[in-house]
Amino acid sequence: MLIAIEGIDGSGKGTQAALLATRAKEAGMSIATFSFPGYAKNAFGEAVGRYLNGEYGDVDAVAPQLASLLYAGDRFATRAELENGCRASDLVICDRYVPSNLAHQAAKLPPAQRPTFIAWLTNIEYGIYRVPKADLVIYLDVPVELASGLVLRKKSRDYTQLKADIHEKNVGYLHRCREVYQFLANEHHGGPWVRIPCTNPQGDLIPPDQISAAIWQIVSECAEKALGINRISP
Repeated sequence: MLIAIEGIDGSGKGTQAALLATRAKEAGMSIATFSFPGYAKNAFGEAVGRYLNGEYGDVDAVAPQLASLLYAGDRFATRAELENGCRASDLVICDRYVPSNLAHQAAKLPPAQRPTFIAWLTNIEYGIYRVPKADLVIYLDVPVELASGLVLRKKSRDYTQLKADIHEKNVGYLHRCREVYQFLANEHHGGPWVRIPCTNPQGDLIPPDQISAAIWQIVSECAEKALGINRISP
């Protein structure tokens, strides 16, 4: 069962992917974990790092059709590992997956052009490169203003010395990314999506452990159906 953890930059994907992995292990499940892009794992990932570091220009200087091929190529280079993980593990957890590519690159286009682009890139990822589809997409919905503040708290990263890369520092771009994510979630693009609101009615961030509990309830129920009711510990 392949789970994709999605959301705009700063939404807590890495944190929730790690917490989900811990909960799944404690429940006796075998797991495999992936984080995309794989900046140092292949030539595509290395190029993505240079792109995000601004070496090819700012966000809108690189056409979405070109940038998206780097991200898709990174997954293509990892396809054998993904397929092995799906065969050998109860749960495969991806911190970012195909929807990230769709959201971040479609966000560069006017709304009227996005559906055509999304269809084109979906065919490349799933049709031409044949990466496995996610069985469930967990969408962490965080307002842009809060997510932007969380980006600045991130630890240093190997691919950049910047506090925020060219995606993360552009607030207008992040708003457009969130718009596309909302569209993808509403359409259940590529399979079932579950939206996890990460703020309470007062607009404050919900603690990560509470978000993790909500995710685990959903994932464990899906896994019980897929793997057998007795496979998941309470």
